[in-house]
Amino acid sequence: MAKKQRQIELMQIPMHQRHTTRWDMFATWVGANANNGTWFVGGVLAACGFAVALRIIVLSSALSYIFLSLIGYMGYRTGISTMGLSRASFGERGSYLPSIVNLTQFIGWTAVNTFIAAQSVSLLCHDLFGWPVWGHPGGAKGIIIGILVMSILHILSVASGSRSVQLIERLGIILVLIFALWESIAVFNTVSLQQIIAWQPPQHAVMATGAAIDYVAAFNLAWVTAGADFTRFTAIKNNAIMTPFLGALLGVVWFALIGLISTVSIAITTGTYTASNSDPSTIASELGLGVIALLVIILTSMTANAVNLLAAGSALANIFPKIRLTRALWLVVLIATGVTFIPLFVGSFLSVFESFLSYVGMMLGPTIAIICTDFYCCAKRHYDLTTLGTRRGKYWYQNGINWRAIITFISGVILFLCLQQVVILQATIGATFIVMLVCSLLYYGLMRLSPR
Repeated sequence: MAKKQRQIELMQIPMHQRHTTRWDMFATWVGANANNGTWFVGGVLAACGFAVALRIIVLSSALSYIFLSLIGYMGYRTGISTMGLSRASFGERGSYLPSIVNLTQFIGWTAVNTFIAAQSVSLLCHDLFGWPVWGHPGGAKGIIIGILVMSILHILSVASGSRSVQLIERLGIILVLIFALWESIAVFNTVSLQQIIAWQPPQHAVMATGAAIDYVAAFNLAWVTAGADFTRFTAIKNNAIMTPFLGALLGVVWFALIGLISTVSIAITTGTYTASNSDPSTIASELGLGVIALLVIILTSMTANAVNLLAAGSALANIFPKIRLTRALWLVVLIATGVTFIPLFVGSFLSVFESFLSYVGMMLGPTIAIICTDFYCCAKRHYDLTTLGTRRGKYWYQNGINWRAIITFISGVILFLCLQQVVILQATIGATFIVMLVCSLLYYGLMRLSPR
């Protein structure tokens, strides 16, 4: 009876209940990145120039998603969510720290995608009713309506838990692919590939290479902590390791590239590059794609947010095990709705987005390094699942907290803040992956000095 209760609390999925196919897994991870946020990131990276931006997107994303494969295997091996697994490294109570980080970042990503989609609703209201658009006097009305509409759609998307998320992904990925092709055709009808490659951003707007690497790493690492939340639903080992890597990488490269070339094409035709105008709603409007394009943008935000909400719900359930997953999903939708209103008070969505990415990179780098190092190096790919989730068990440490993980986490955050100020790193390789390496070595050393 006690073991059954632990499985309920940790949401452990036995092999005979795992039915996620390769297509479902692939669609989930392509759909996770085939969204408004990825377009926006690609557009902002135009500040590096086309060639540099493309290299950063591919290389930084590929390195980030190696960790997605590592955590994906952990989910397959154990049947437990990422935050449930963090109990083994951070301690039963210490796992609340990464769970809070995960909860806040996925709620943040939901808010990011929702706000971008709400701008599409605002443009629709402008076309249909003549309402002012966001950025003009009275433009907040359309954004508010958009946020409320998107929140209702999110509630529908998570109504029956993980199953409804899969259905949303299957439909959403088709719509996203059609829209991607449509926008690409519209771009190349306007400018040539040679013009896009030759274009250079104005000197005052150039983004440093290292800063861009950190920017992309933060965007991609945000998905890594959701890895086991989905791979625990598959009974195929390779489907947990390679499919998420390939799907997420394809999604981010493809759609960031579309955002990149779209933004550059607008900069070429208008003679002005503005990073804040890199969102797909503004681009679709500038390209003259019409109402249908705006509707597709609204619907495609659901594909990414379905993944965001499921990961946030899993994190909330780890903090409060008595809350069922479906109820946790409803709660995070309501919280995310409130967070989406923040740019209305700040006045700049881009500044809020960039601050949010810095927070994500600072918090997730150390967290992911600790979780992976503990499982693969310290535990030798084996956790005692019979004691995971129990008071006074193997992973109780000191009053439920593994202070070695907490010390490593805090050290990683401080190191990230320090390295971000080093000019040569910001101009070259950035801080994120250095911090992850240091955290991995520090945690392994501390654990060797004082084993479990």
